[in-house]
Formats: sequence, C-alpha cells, structure tokens
Amino acid sequence: MSFNRNNNSPVKTAFQKSVLVSIFISRILLAAVFIFSGFVKAIDPLGFTYKIEDYLTAFGGIFASFTALALPAAVALSTLELLIGLNLLFRIHLRGTSFMALAFMLVMTPLTLYIAIYNPVTDCGCFGDALVISNWQTFYKNIVLLILVIVLLITTRGKRPVFLPRAEWIITLVFIGIGVSLSLYSYNHLPLIDFRPYKVGVNIPEAMFVPEDAPADEYLTTFIYEKDGVQKEFTLENYPKDDSTWVFVDQKTALVSTGYKPPIHDFSIVDANFDDITEDVIYNSGYTYLLIMYDVNKASEEGAKQAEKMYQKYKHSTTRFYALTASGDDEVKKFKAKTGVTYPFCKTDPITLKTIIRANPGLVLIKNGTITGKWHWRDIE
Repeated sequence: MSFNRNNNSPVKTAFQKSVLVSIFISRILLAAVFIFSGFVKAIDPLGFTYKIEDYLTAFGGIFASFTALALPAAVALSTLELLIGLNLLFRIHLRGTSFMALAFMLVMTPLTLYIAIYNPVTDCGCFGDALVISNWQTFYKNIVLLILVIVLLITTRGKRPVFLPRAEWIITLVFIGIGVSLSLYSYNHLPLIDFRPYKVGVNIPEAMFVPEDAPADEYLTTFIYEKDGVQKEFTLENYPKDDSTWVFVDQKTALVSTGYKPPIHDFSIVDANFDDITEDVIYNSGYTYLLIMYDVNKASEEGAKQAEKMYQKYKHSTTRFYALTASGDDEVKKFKAKTGVTYPFCKTDPITLKTIIRANPGLVLIKNGTITGKWHWRDIE
C-alpha cells in the first residue's frame, strides 16, 4: 500500500497542477476579454449607444420605443463587463463574479446566435471600433467564453478569497466608479483612444484611395423565367435570351464576396446649392473647420453658439468653416432661427458624421486633407 501511494502521488500532483493551470488560464483569458470589451465601450459610450440603437431599431416593435434608454444601457453594460473582468483578474468575489459572468454569457450567447443567423446588424459591436469581427465570429467567441466560465465555476468551488470581505466590497465599488467615470468623461469630451478611421493625423484623401488592383465586390445575378406555369432560375450564362417560350418574371442580385474597402469610403460634402465640394475641402491647402451636427434636433444649442463665435472670428480670413449635418433644410432653417447661428450648412451622410466625431456638435480641423484636431463642443474654447 505504501508503494502504491508513493507511485500514485506524482500522478495526483500532476493532476492538481493541471487543475490549477486550467483555473489560472480560464480566469486570465476571461478577465482579459471582459476588461478589453468593457474598456473599449466605456471610452466610447456614444458609439456603443449608436450600436444599441441599431439593435433596438432592427428588432422593431416594442424594442424601438426603448432607444431613449440606449445611453444609460451603454454605460451600465460597459461598466458591468469591466467589473467582471477586473474582479476576475484580482480574484475579487471570485465565486459570485463567476456566476455573474455565467449569467452574462447565457444571455449574450443565444442573442449573438440570433444575430448571426438573421443578421439584423452588420457587426455586433462587442469590441467597439477597436476590433470589428463578424456576427458568426462573435457567436463562436461567446461559446469559448461560456466554456471557460463553466470550467472556472467547477474548479473554484471552496477557494479561499484573497481579500477580506470588507476590502472586496470597497474594491468592487472602486471598479464600478472607474467604469462609470470613463464613460462620463468620454461622453462629455471625446473618447480617450480614437479607433475610428477619422482619428487625428489621418489624411482623408490617402484613406479614401483604392489601389487599381484592389478586388471589387462580386455579385451573382439570377433571372427567373416562367414556361408552361413552371418557374426556373437562370444565370447570366444560361438564361433563355433567344427562347421566346420563356417569359421573364424577376431578377435577383446577391453579394457573393466583399471587395476592398478603403478605411474612408463614404465621405462627401454637398453645399446648399447641391454642389459637391468634397474635393475643395480635402485638397484645400489652408485650414478648414468642420462643425459636425448629424442631427440639429439633438445638437447642443450651447455648443452651436460656441461654434458661432469661432465662425465670426475666422469669417473674414482664409480659414474656411462649414457645418455638416444630415438634417433637412427646414430643420436647419428652424435651428438657425432658434440659435442665431449664421455659418453655412452642408449635407453629409449621418452615419459618416457619427463616425467622424463622438459629439453633437463636434469640431474637426483639416489642413491639406489631414485631420489636425478634434474637439467636443465643451472643449471648443
């Protein structure tokens, strides 16, 4: 018996080590993903808000009526993810946090499966603009995370806490404060880190350039013809163009593969006279200020008036100043009458405007097509 115990002890030790390693790996991987996911959302609360609004609008029905709650939901969810990640990293309330992570994944995993199947939005936004992955990749990622959470729950039963209970609650409150503070600061100013294609230092013409050998989008066009009451699909290669016995019914075009898209592919400016002035702006050798207001009805009137002071300052100089919006002419007219602003308004796509800067209004400075500065309206002065 003594011989057998000694013979089995190395095996038992190896098993214990493997359990400890699995606990450590699961905890660190989960912590890293949750911290990264929560952090990139926390420093861009408006971007996450836009994504939640996209979800609610795509789901339709009663969900569309909850868009007003998108911002507080964005702050709450990013803080929750950051809290789970930091708690796991520092082993704070490890057992309770593991159950919290399990509940989170049990909600998100079937949700991302639905999104992957029905594709209501092009990407889930789980890592903000820092890392864009497909809906199916998001679902597979969540499956892995769910497995890691289950492993952590199984292997941490009975583990002693590192900190005293009172210290754990204090640290937890600090983590919550960090998450909320990051969101509030970034909302009232600009994201601490800009992951979007319009970051400071980017040359817009270069970011819009498409190489000659770049792959283009590929589409499959099919034709539906009918003969003797029977419908059949044909391609461009075999459709019955010379057979009058077939009657054309419908045509379908589907995207087969996506070609190369430059980082900036949807930037255009149309002035009040419906002239495209995009090239005049991005190739101007002087300074150009762009005041971004994707929706004048949601724009800060105080911010608009702050920008008016700057417009008056540069009005008679070589520096150009344009306000870019997606709002209609009547809305712009009412806004100008209400606020007393006099700067010229031009039209740009709303999604582009939301991407350029996370503020409404926000100010962008361009010289020789290069973005040299970006400011939230609170920081214009």
